[in-house]
Amino acid sequence: MRLLVTGGAGFIGANFVHQTVRERPDVEVTVLDALTYAGDRSCLAPVEEAVAFVHGDVTDAALVEGLVARSDAVVHFAAESHVDASLVDPWPFVRTNVVGTTTLLQAVREHGVRYHHVSTDEVYGDLALEDPRRFTETTPYDPSSPYSATKASSDLLVRAWVRSFGVRATISNCSNNYGPYQHVEKFIPRQITNVIDGVRPQVYGRGANVRDWIHVEDHNSAVWAILERGRVGETYLVGADGERSNREVVALVLELMGQPPGAFDLVPDRPGHDLRYAIDATKLRTELGWRPRRADFRDALAATIAWYRANEAWWRPAKAAAERRFAARDGSEPVGA
Repeated sequence: MRLLVTGGAGFIGANFVHQTVRERPDVEVTVLDALTYAGDRSCLAPVEEAVAFVHGDVTDAALVEGLVARSDAVVHFAAESHVDASLVDPWPFVRTNVVGTTTLLQAVREHGVRYHHVSTDEVYGDLALEDPRRFTETTPYDPSSPYSATKASSDLLVRAWVRSFGVRATISNCSNNYGPYQHVEKFIPRQITNVIDGVRPQVYGRGANVRDWIHVEDHNSAVWAILERGRVGETYLVGADGERSNREVVALVLELMGQPPGAFDLVPDRPGHDLRYAIDATKLRTELGWRPRRADFRDALAATIAWYRANEAWWRPAKAAAERRFAARDGSEPVGA
């Protein structure tokens, strides 16, 4: 298989490339990445000799068309994904998430290439904290932020290209990822790196907001299951039954790093902060036989902390830049999941 991976120098995409090279040596991988602040080619250093790298933008129609023409399948990870940043400036999210997806869809339509679209559970809005329900593939879309609205738009575009033009596409909507190479602006790595730096973590509101966490390796194994065995035109929700409140996550990070579990500060909530995400992955598990391999959150989080401790040279420059951005907003804004 000749596989084009967009956003392959970002967090989830880079881990997907690593996993593919490690487990599927018969797959020829080409990575397309714009190397924005959230993309880092050094994420691919351990596998750089095994993949082809193209520095470019998913909105560049000529470039995308040429790469798709030489591919058997496309996995589309490339996205602007930081909720707080989308509240400050939505336009990069519209450009990458909507225009970029449309550019790819036109190319795979032209060349009859299999396409998998990686999306988020945030397109469904949120659930009440006491609500026993979880998101399913039939949950109506109700995005809360410019980020989730652009991802919802991209999902609907994929569905339209399947129905209108017969594009061979699938969609996955995944819960919150964590693991190696995640940018330090995100919730878990920001808390880890703050503790390393002796800075008290900050949490929005009362810290009661709940996210459904999944290790990035489990997410990417699900993407492969869908790419190989998923039914064209179908959506699959990806989750590992990892519901935790933000307060619980920070307390566990602190405990695992030898700090008092209450050594964090609560700060004013952000606008439109979703209360709870929860994924029902029954369809993925029953139809495709997928199971998470790293479902023990405590153990996987401890391994993630160990990775950040061992790879300070990788995250340190991004940490300084991220903290400058936060300070420029209001001087104390945290990253909230």
